[in-house]
Amino acid sequence: MARFTPLTAILAGTSGQLKEDGLLAMINAVPERRHYSLACPGCGRRQDDDGLVLDCAADHPPALLQTEYLEQEFSPRHGQQGLARYQGWLPVAGIEPGAGRTAVYRSARLSRALGLPNLWIAFNGYWPERGAFLETATFKELEAYTVLGRLPARPVTLTAASSGNTGAAFAWACSRRQVPCLLVVPGRALGRLSFPAPLHPCVRLISIDDGDYPDAIAFVARLGSGDGVQPEGGVKNVGRRDGLATVLLAAYEEMRCLPEFYFQAVGSGTGAIAVHEAAKRLRAGANGLALPRLMLCQNAPFTPIYDLWQATPRPAGHFRQAIRQVFADELTNWSPPYAVRGGVHDALTESGGEVLLSRNAAAQAAAQLFEDVEGIDIEPAAAVALACLRDAAAGGRLDRQARVLLNVTGGGRRRASQDLQLVPAQPHLRLTRESLRSAETADRLAALGVLGVLGAASAPVV
Repeated sequence: MARFTPLTAILAGTSGQLKEDGLLAMINAVPERRHYSLACPGCGRRQDDDGLVLDCAADHPPALLQTEYLEQEFSPRHGQQGLARYQGWLPVAGIEPGAGRTAVYRSARLSRALGLPNLWIAFNGYWPERGAFLETATFKELEAYTVLGRLPARPVTLTAASSGNTGAAFAWACSRRQVPCLLVVPGRALGRLSFPAPLHPCVRLISIDDGDYPDAIAFVARLGSGDGVQPEGGVKNVGRRDGLATVLLAAYEEMRCLPEFYFQAVGSGTGAIAVHEAAKRLRAGANGLALPRLMLCQNAPFTPIYDLWQATPRPAGHFRQAIRQVFADELTNWSPPYAVRGGVHDALTESGGEVLLSRNAAAQAAAQLFEDVEGIDIEPAAAVALACLRDAAAGGRLDRQARVLLNVTGGGRRRASQDLQLVPAQPHLRLTRESLRSAETADRLAALGVLGVLGAASAPVV
């Protein structure tokens, strides 16, 4: 069996280049005081951020911590071009200089095709002609670089589960920043993990070849935390949400107003929560703004958020089968943060939003439409959102003159493969759901330097 340098050894400094150029640069950038605090919507408690905290320490039902910034009004850094442009409203000490941002433009050809003259596109991906340079081709890069910029002075090893796009973003961002991380993905996600250069050895990749996204989530959860290992936290990490919130900040800067309707395909709904939080922050700094209505889109038959919104939840077993029937498998999270305080339900309710559905054929047709009229490929999730927008416009669910923002959450993957000579990542460890039960798996995990490894009795998700 091949042996790999443990992550603990890397953290100890056996990789001099990592220590010198990556983590120490981040450590030196961390100020003594941060320009924001964390507030709990459940109890009102406020606290300073150490870059790692994910939950309120008070004893009450779960609630998503939210950031409160010293800057009350939206003030982009006009000398900055990428994600750092919005650093005043990001929970970070610094941002990777090359981190891109959302490209926002008013559509002409797609507007005509849909009969929506005030349609705006928030494009997240790789499209140089539009100024879009997210090299892993989705908006997940926005959250990855923000999470890394939030990290504290003491180095940690991040762990993260992904259906593919988040894993790609964290792998590439951690490789560029040389921040140790362990990523776990289902086997079908490996096709999304290709990069402009080989990944740095500090990035470890595990594939559960016959698993699904929830298997990866459960696996990472069982790895736990401590001893320098830190789960990145998903929706609970304010870095993830505020990074994704820059989609709306970029749109507000370009549109000079908020949209009336916001369309996005959702799996967990983290991006939609983030946009709603950003809208409330913008409204607080500029009286009179109306919140955009969140129009959240799911790919039938995998529809957990739609089912919860309609008060018809389904058992997990249904979604295990439905995963294999959808076009957009990046949306297949069957445990979204729906009922948590500040979660999906609250965002939908406060914004007067809706949850819409698209079937595969409509989403595939929408993907082709976008490429035909706009000239760039889009990801399946973005196609689901466009299909729902097309149906809503045709069905009279929104005023034809309304200001509409369509979040193209990913696009330009084919273009990136042509321009960037992408290198596919190879997993350091390939597991199956059944192998998670074996004692040998614990040994193989130990070879990767994974702390708190699974015991032989650990079982996969059912």
